[in-house]
Amino acid sequence: MEKIIVVGSGFSGAILARKIAEELERKVLIVEKRPHIGGNMYDEVDEHGILVQKYGPHFLNTNNYRVIAFLKQYAALFPHETKLLSYIDGQYVRLPFNFKTVQQLVGPERSEGLLKKLRTAFAGRDRVPILELVDHADPDVSAYGNLLFEKAYRTYTSKQWGIQPEEIDKYVLDRVPMAMNYDERYLNKDFQYLPIEGFTKLFERMLDHPNIRVELNTDALEKLTMGEGTVSYGGEPVQCLIWTGPIDELFHYRYGALPYRSLDIRYSYEDKPSILPSEIISYPQAPGYTRSTEYRKIMYDDGGARGSVVATEYPLAYDPKAAVGNVPYYPVVTKASSAVYEQYLEQAAEYRNLFLCGRLAEFKYYNMDICIEHALAYFENVRDYLKRDKEESK
Repeated sequence: MEKIIVVGSGFSGAILARKIAEELERKVLIVEKRPHIGGNMYDEVDEHGILVQKYGPHFLNTNNYRVIAFLKQYAALFPHETKLLSYIDGQYVRLPFNFKTVQQLVGPERSEGLLKKLRTAFAGRDRVPILELVDHADPDVSAYGNLLFEKAYRTYTSKQWGIQPEEIDKYVLDRVPMAMNYDERYLNKDFQYLPIEGFTKLFERMLDHPNIRVELNTDALEKLTMGEGTVSYGGEPVQCLIWTGPIDELFHYRYGALPYRSLDIRYSYEDKPSILPSEIISYPQAPGYTRSTEYRKIMYDDGGARGSVVATEYPLAYDPKAAVGNVPYYPVVTKASSAVYEQYLEQAAEYRNLFLCGRLAEFKYYNMDICIEHALAYFENVRDYLKRDKEESK
């Protein structure tokens, strides 16, 4: 059994494949269902000369320079601090919500006392999760927290996830905390970059190795066989299979379908260099859609672009058989879905040569930096298994 199969070519699959091929000097087959590599990070230049991320905007934000150093092996990166606005009550306010937002939402005069209380209550802290404001003992701080929660978090979350925020895992609400200052950066991470030539070029170089072969437009499920404690591919046993897709699909929904969210992304073009006041606008109060991205604003060099394109996201439930919404983006982590996932995890543990890695396979809402860090660390598990298996087979 010499075959090593990686299903999926997003960051999890691509990183593991590269490290196995390069560091262990083993041949790896990547099986990709879509007609392109890169997973949801895939981007391409459109007919207007604009580099468009086809599955929504992605940015490299991390406090761990190891992530940046790793990616710089495969792409030239340029510094880019992500800045967003949110459209609330007919005006654009800063996102993340910060001290400027306080003045915008309650007015300069009323904000003076509230700002003093916020500085005192959260002294020494840079960002604070919204639920801490909501639950704070001071009635003014709590009232402002509830104002943000009802006008932005509840409305946005219910559209994004299809459920009320009380049902979703708390981690999701904590992803965009309020800045306890005037910081305009979406995330307060030390290292913020984008690849100059886009993510697809980065993935092409990462997978450009003589020990890596990629099969596109291939549904791995049609060739996978789950035998007695081991996984086979194409009728032949494999030494190691790394699965990065939805775990419920791997086991043919034995315990029921896990909930994932997808997106219907709609594009509009205008023959002018700028359309939106910021690269990304969040619309918590708008009907049906959640945010818009103007990709020309995040290009390293837009000199060849003509006009500008805005991509607007309409969230919907993932359905692999639907014409729209057939790409899984986000696992909907609730108490109920976590219980179902644990059943699949117990099932997966029965297969010694099966490894689950990534947002969909592990049913966790990893940010991109965490996904990369996790894949780099996860490689150690695969490496140890391959070495141990080699020794046992002697």
